[in-house]
Amino acid sequence: MSTPSSVVELHGVYKTYHLGAHVIPALQGIDLSVQRGELLALTGPSGSGKSTILNLCGLIDTPDAGDIVLDGNSVNGLNEVQRTLLRRDALGFVFQSFNLVPVMTVAENVDYPLFLAGVAATERKERVAAQLEAVGLQDHAQHRPDALSGGQRQRVAIARALIKRPRLVIADEPTASLDSHTADQVLDLMRERGHAEGAAFVIATHDSRLTSRCDRVLALLDGRFL
Repeated sequence: MSTPSSVVELHGVYKTYHLGAHVIPALQGIDLSVQRGELLALTGPSGSGKSTILNLCGLIDTPDAGDIVLDGNSVNGLNEVQRTLLRRDALGFVFQSFNLVPVMTVAENVDYPLFLAGVAATERKERVAAQLEAVGLQDHAQHRPDALSGGQRQRVAIARALIKRPRLVIADEPTASLDSHTADQVLDLMRERGHAEGAAFVIATHDSRLTSRCDRVLALLDGRFL
């Protein structure tokens, strides 16, 4: 039975990919529970299963066997429209490459998820302003992403991921393209905002700077936790 503090759970999850005649067992019976406000780091070599777990937790992919539970509710029986709406409303995503819209300003990038969700313009404006202040970018609201440093762009991406007040944030190598000082700032921000807003972070990373600052680190090899 799911506990109220658990944001996402994987129960006995298996996932296999087929590449031509090759069968690749990506996950082999994974059990996982991530709590509110927790920063969980997934480590392991390429091909160990980190990205597959992110894709499953982020409702981008479905397991071959096992159950995925989000906020106490199984998502296995949801159709693609329901999964898309749940991703839109309950999940945030942070990528190594930032994935900002280049023709939009910082404020417009952060506002976009609220616009898609149909939030009223006045509320959107207030929430965007507050979120940009929280990540220290209120003075850059009207700048375009190409006018920002890598660390600033990642802070915009984190603000955009958190603007919906998601229950879960999926982060794929969020510090890989940042220098040490900037990576530290981004990690502090993720910890601060995650704990303040009760959002759980599931982070795939090779970065020891990041793993040393997370609440928990799980190592993967060949689709299993070590």
